[in-house]
Amino acid sequence: MNATPTVPERMFPSASEEAQVAANPTSVPQTEHPAYRLAFQDPDFLLREDLRAVRFQLELLKPELLLNEANIASTFVMYGSARIPSPEEQEGVLAAAETDAQKRIADNLVAKTCYYEEARKLAQLSSQVPPDEDRKRHFVVCSGGGPSIMEAANRGAADVGAPSVGLNIVLPFEQVPNPYVTPGLSFQFHYFALRKMHFLLRARAVAAFPGGFGTFDELFELLTLVQTGKVKPMPILLFGKSFWSKVVNFEALADEGVISVNDLKLFHIVDDAEEAWAIVKKAYDLA
Repeated sequence: MNATPTVPERMFPSASEEAQVAANPTSVPQTEHPAYRLAFQDPDFLLREDLRAVRFQLELLKPELLLNEANIASTFVMYGSARIPSPEEQEGVLAAAETDAQKRIADNLVAKTCYYEEARKLAQLSSQVPPDEDRKRHFVVCSGGGPSIMEAANRGAADVGAPSVGLNIVLPFEQVPNPYVTPGLSFQFHYFALRKMHFLLRARAVAAFPGGFGTFDELFELLTLVQTGKVKPMPILLFGKSFWSKVVNFEALADEGVISVNDLKLFHIVDDAEEAWAIVKKAYDLA
């Protein structure tokens, strides 16, 4: 008898091995019909209305597995507009404006270029947190994967050689991930609900920069989850005192009695990356 017997790791062929065989069947009427395809190789079957629950599971599971394999334990999520120009783009935005109304809007957008810079700085700071003793990474930058503030966040991580996550969404118009997202951590979603789940599953801090409907949707959902106790409190940082005081009157909500005065403590309104990062460091006793 051998001292170290050889025991096969598995007895059955793997799904990938079977899939290669099944992909090239002998051509007969039966094999040409879609019914003969392996279920997981049949896109028509997977896209049926009846399979929505399965697609939900797949969209939840795929990023979860890949993020685990990348040793990403926690993230710093950054929300914000897709329209604020980078410093390199601001002249083009001003030049493209023709009417008085367009020029006014262009001026407002260019005035917010400072937030692109602050998002980039904040990403640089959070991306330099070292891995823990288990080699798990923390406060990894996570954005929506698109342009503007999202690009700035991923760009800041790239500046210091750190990985970053992009959670893109299929839209009627073409949307390409910004070039600073780590390719192996760039995900595309069909369901907004699953995308928003992945924004928050690993989030330990969230920064909301000036933005529109999408930013408000994501921010207020998070505030509601913390307010109702569905999510533990975390640093929620609203960048731009002049912006947020103009577009949302939080104090009026409290005065009207529709939120509690204590709810105003769920978030911090800040103006720069250093101030925001100091709040995060204090919350988690970071060096």
